[in-house]
Amino acid sequence: MRYLPLTNADREAMLADIGVGHIDELFADIPEKARLKDLLDLPKAMGELEVERLLSRMAGNNVSAGSVPFFVGAGAYRHHVPATVDHLIQRSEFLTSYTPYQPEITQGTLQYLFEFQTQVAWLTGMEVANASMYDGSTGTAEAVLMAHRVTRRNKAVLSGSLHPHYRDVVKTVSDMAGDEVVCLAADPAGKEDILAAIDDTVSCVVVQTPGVFGNLTDLTPIAEKAHAHGALLIAVFTEVVSLGLVEPPGKMGADIVVGEGQGIGNGLNFGGPYVGLFATKQKYLRQMPGRLCGETVDTEGKRGFVLTLSTREQHIRRDKATSNICTNSGLCCLAFTIHMTLLGDHGLTRLAETCHANAVQLADALDGVSGVEVLSDTFFNEFAISVPGNAADVIEKLAEKGVLGGVPFSRLDPSAELDDVILVASTEINTEDDRVAYTVALSEVLS
Repeated sequence: MRYLPLTNADREAMLADIGVGHIDELFADIPEKARLKDLLDLPKAMGELEVERLLSRMAGNNVSAGSVPFFVGAGAYRHHVPATVDHLIQRSEFLTSYTPYQPEITQGTLQYLFEFQTQVAWLTGMEVANASMYDGSTGTAEAVLMAHRVTRRNKAVLSGSLHPHYRDVVKTVSDMAGDEVVCLAADPAGKEDILAAIDDTVSCVVVQTPGVFGNLTDLTPIAEKAHAHGALLIAVFTEVVSLGLVEPPGKMGADIVVGEGQGIGNGLNFGGPYVGLFATKQKYLRQMPGRLCGETVDTEGKRGFVLTLSTREQHIRRDKATSNICTNSGLCCLAFTIHMTLLGDHGLTRLAETCHANAVQLADALDGVSGVEVLSDTFFNEFAISVPGNAADVIEKLAEKGVLGGVPFSRLDPSAELDDVILVASTEINTEDDRVAYTVALSEVLS
């Protein structure tokens, strides 16, 4: 009986009990334009074989990232993931383990989470890191909430370098909490005056480097100005491989470092699941969201691992929690840890150097195409270009020629009025033939 649909009387009783007149009132926070007016145009019922055939035909319309020259980034990057990673994460002791609440039987899970935290702290140049967040965007929103708790202020300044999707997540969470958000305009040249936006009312300043347009930012003067006014600096990244070459944010004075770890160990996956990285200073440890694995010894003096800090709402009362996002992407951070272990310090540096060199070569080639201008002065492996006409149309025409040439910025932020800008990413998987194919195709499209 439990699986039978509720009756109208059941629904009316529940609505009356919570003091709501109509079920639509439960969706008041969702904009009217985002709500469906009717049912989706889907077949009412199909057999299993019919569904399989239909979905296979639909999947056939996709172009896989590995089948054509691929230069798409904007927060999700295609890197080579060794077969070893996929093999090890499918071992039963990892794949079947979920939550490490019983340390006596989940030492393997707790140990890799501990190693993961160690790697993230080393990468970011920070003192402590947690056992992962859901992804980079929600991790950024959590960082802003943490800064509000630390400073006892509720105003965040977001740089125009911040990925628009990250910005929107921060705004959504802040709107629900009644916090203030100041968003600086997107600027492909990276010439914004963020220092002028910092005063004694600001809780935190959020800056992404490399930025969404690829520009690198020296965080040191921003950190100094923020600290002088009692605010925190939150440094964000979307391409974790950049930390193999770029100065770690912690060395430039960041108080909280947060970003996306997908580029190491995790392939492109239609936007998720990914793995959020979160690190901070030791003194802010108890305000850090998520959970923390620590090292200890058992009654026999043997090394062991436990959950040291558990401040998610599934662990404690919701009003006491530092995080209400109850997923930590455990399998994704295991893949991250395995890949990082395989790379090591020098391997990560070589990978980052290869990505940067490939991007420089591509930028030089595209800059030679008539009508194209590279807008990013300094970059790691992603940069912005301007093209004559509409960038989205150019991308579609490139796709017709078998080249996935990047992401039109208007797709990320339609309100920015940068319809001629394309974000182009190049990693170690791109070959000289790929770069030639892109350059030729772009020349033909713009001729």
